Amino acid sequence: MFTAFISWDPNPVIIDLFGFPIRWYGFFFAMAFLAGFRVVNYMFKQEGRSTEQADQLLMYTMVATIVGARAGHYFFYEFPLLQADPLRFFIQMITPPFSGLASHGASIGLFIAFYLYSRKNPGMSYLYITDRIVPAVALGGFFIRMGNLMNSEIIGKPTELPWGFKFLRDTEFNPYSDPNLVLARHPSQLYEALSCLLIFAALMWFWSKKKKDTQEGLMTGYFMIVLFTLRFFYEFLKENQSAFENDLTLNMGQILSIPAVLFGVIVLAYSHRKA
Repeated sequence: MFTAFISWDPNPVIIDLFGFPIRWYGFFFAMAFLAGFRVVNYMFKQEGRSTEQADQLLMYTMVATIVGARAGHYFFYEFPLLQADPLRFFIQMITPPFSGLASHGASIGLFIAFYLYSRKNPGMSYLYITDRIVPAVALGGFFIRMGNLMNSEIIGKPTELPWGFKFLRDTEFNPYSDPNLVLARHPSQLYEALSCLLIFAALMWFWSKKKKDTQEGLMTGYFMIVLFTLRFFYEFLKENQSAFENDLTLNMGQILSIPAVLFGVIVLAYSHRKA
């Protein structure tokens, strides 16, 4: 039986400049911050806030994302290494290249950073800040997942759907690097990227209608619930990132998504009560 599929074989390096490779993932990672800054700066301007406040928030966001995502990957997905060799665990975590990043770790880092930022800017409440940042985070998620797609990483499980991707550069699930053995798989990165883009559009539409009249916490609550509920179900279509997850009923991404959704429910309930 003939099965349609998409052969996916992009070079993860855009160009090599004097021995320094410029990679798609790095490009999309930079675009995530640049686009996010433009979104927050636009929202702040529309609400009469200064560009300096947006600049400061960008710095908090950049540091929290990188540190949180890196630490999250190691504590969530490399925990067996911590138990076996703690010194090697911490050395690898802080040694470039930083190939392992976890979105749940980035989320934790960001919420800590926003608390610190709100302490520095008493005119803005914690939930006011998170409400203005979640559209930028959603847009950033789109770019990050597109980077994963160009890297042929975080791939999905085999599928016979016509939009299945054959990741020809994948060596983790095709160790022999034989194109004839490559299975068509769910493009899980694309699923998440498009979902993030739709969430971004919905949040910006909602904010444009409400602006300062938005209930504090409303956008944050809905963002956490929708994003991580989708993430929970997308994980059923993805290959596990670490071997120890094969013995778990739910993989690590799903386990971490549950408290994220509950956090969103709590924020939403608090928002409605305060309103």
